[in-house]
Order: sequence, then structure tokens, then C-alpha cells
Amino acid sequence: MLSVASSPAFAGNLALRLVDAEGKPVHDAVVTVHPSAGISARPIRFPWGTSMVQQDIAFHPRVLIVPVGATVAFPNRDKVRHHVYSFSKPARFEIKLYGRDETRSYTFRTAGAVAIGCNIHDTMNGYIKVVDTPFATTSDASGAARIAGITPGDATVTVWHPRMRGRDNQISLKLGFAQGGTIGRQITLALR
Repeated sequence: MLSVASSPAFAGNLALRLVDAEGKPVHDAVVTVHPSAGISARPIRFPWGTSMVQQDIAFHPRVLIVPVGATVAFPNRDKVRHHVYSFSKPARFEIKLYGRDETRSYTFRTAGAVAIGCNIHDTMNGYIKVVDTPFATTSDASGAARIAGITPGDATVTVWHPRMRGRDNQISLKLGFAQGGTIGRQITLALR
């Protein structure tokens, strides 16, 4: 990939509002941007951590974004044991039974969406979106997703959600980012 350095003063911004067919906000959708000019060769770091906590017989957060090569910790904060696994193509793994206040981890080496489950508790599910771009975020409870500092020029914007209809549960669109400009859009997602 081409290495590009972009000063924040000359970068573009993205402000999306994601809604379903009824106009209700869609949270936990992952938005990524891949500038046509390429991304910096610097390591990708996000302001959030790389842990998926098991608490109240659920994964927290339900959707986690990590860069390729990240090691994700799976701490167990429940009084019961868990058995974390994934059969997803980007990461097939199993972390056998372990108990309260124990932590196990796994390193994600391939970009893509990874569905996580617990072999003991069928209702537990979570998702790890492994990305190869620093331009990534999840939508909040109001359906808002904002990314700042995008390299000016053409880019591919991808929206992924575990319940989205379509190939690989995602849609992509081409947008052009101007220096110092913000692209604002509302996107309606077709969900299952």
C-alpha cells in the first residue's frame, strides 16, 4: 500500500446516520474507510481497548473493532465458566472452559468479521471486526458514526452489521473527501 501522511487540517470527515427500513437508529454497525491513495504504514491504534469481557452471560462490547494482528483478551467476570469459540473464516479458534477472574486471549491475523460464541451458553454472541484501516468506528445508540482525519480524495466506505442483508453482511459506496470538508449522509440498512 502507498504510504500517505495527512495533516488533520487538510483531512476530511465522515458523519453518517444509520437507520433501518422503519427509520429507527441502527447501533453496533461498523463503518470503515479505505482511501484510494492508501493508508499510512504506521501501526493502527484505536482509542478503545482490545478486550471482550464476559459478564452477565454476555460479551461486552457486543461488537469490537481491532486492527489486524491485535491480541484480544477475553476476561471472564461471571460466576460461571465459559468456552469461547469462533467458526468464522477469518479466525477459527476455541478457548476451552475457564472460570471467574481468569482471562484467555487470541491473536487475530486476518481482516474480516468474526462471530464469537460460548459453547456453554447458546444465547451469548459477539462480533469482532478485524480491520486493515485506521479509519473505523461503530455506530452509537442514535445510529451516528463519525470518522475524522480521512485522507482527501476518493475512498471506499463500507458499512457492516451482523444482521445486514447482502453479501458478507455489508454494503460499500464510493465517496470523495475534500480537504477540511465533512460528508454527511443518512443510510438505510436492510436488516434481517
